[in-house]
Amino acid sequence: MSLSSAIYGLEGLTLSPDEKAFFRDADPWGFILFARNVEGVRQLSRLTLELRDCVGRDAPILIDQEGGRVARLKPPTWRKAPPAQVFGDLFLKDEEAAIEATRINHRLLAHELRTVGIDVDCAPVADLRIEGADAIIGDRSFGTSPEPIAHLGRAAMEGLMAGGVAPIIKHIPGHGRAQADSHLELPVVPEEHGLLAETDFAPFKALADAPMAMTAHIVYADIDDENPATQSSEMIGRIIRGEIGFDGLIMTDDLSMKALTGTFRERGERSLAAGCDMLLHCNGDMKEMIAVAEGAKTMAGKALERALAAEAARDTIEEFDPAEAESRLNMLLAPVTGAAMS
Repeated sequence: MSLSSAIYGLEGLTLSPDEKAFFRDADPWGFILFARNVEGVRQLSRLTLELRDCVGRDAPILIDQEGGRVARLKPPTWRKAPPAQVFGDLFLKDEEAAIEATRINHRLLAHELRTVGIDVDCAPVADLRIEGADAIIGDRSFGTSPEPIAHLGRAAMEGLMAGGVAPIIKHIPGHGRAQADSHLELPVVPEEHGLLAETDFAPFKALADAPMAMTAHIVYADIDDENPATQSSEMIGRIIRGEIGFDGLIMTDDLSMKALTGTFRERGERSLAAGCDMLLHCNGDMKEMIAVAEGAKTMAGKALERALAAEAARDTIEEFDPAEAESRLNMLLAPVTGAAMS
């Protein structure tokens, strides 16, 4: 098996001849889709088949479908799922109802994704919601303390996997405290290690058996004041693998985000050298993807084992009635939404 340690995006609604040729030669582990790649159910189903045909296998296909602000599949074709904060608000009123609602919502998300050939969701967000921090996390978080995030993150993972969709917890070891958006610049978190361990890192420790995690492009200055977690062997090795205990597949957040510097080959090489298993490149720019491919590795050893285990998280699909599930979800959420979600 000669899988490359990379996941790539693409430019449009169909594959160009150049994209087909590149993907065939580069043999990435998987692909990621965005709103620019989505027109409707038929088109998206054809596209996911075409992507897998390029590499001749059942390659994982990812999407960010959290609900709320971050949803690549949008109404009216797809359901408008609520943001994580809605479930966190319910947790403060009724913990059992919130856990059930979160699981049902993510089982519905899994059903919606699998119907069009998508089998990995970049969710749940396990970051804290911190007052005064940059708004990039905000209502994408289940709560302001570790407990609701741990319980609801677990329910979200269970719901996705019950529908044959592998979850990715993000952004390990915690993005919530950042005072800047890592899409635009490199955030630096100055808080002491001890505080971070008790707060930001704690939900990820509770969810350490997740099949995959996505890194935070953030400098945690008390631990490594020079490198963002994505490119820090101290953060990956001592904190994520050691203190948090996460042994699943670690992928970078998008290498094209402005928090990172250097050529795209260098960005990839630094991330892999720090201990990441997988490189994520999202924007579909061919020149950048070629450079990432030059820095990627053929997957082997523990990284390959983790990738295969992550693929296996897609294997189980429980029986499911979407209409009945949506009705139950609306009833559970009524105390915090005041009306049925649609």
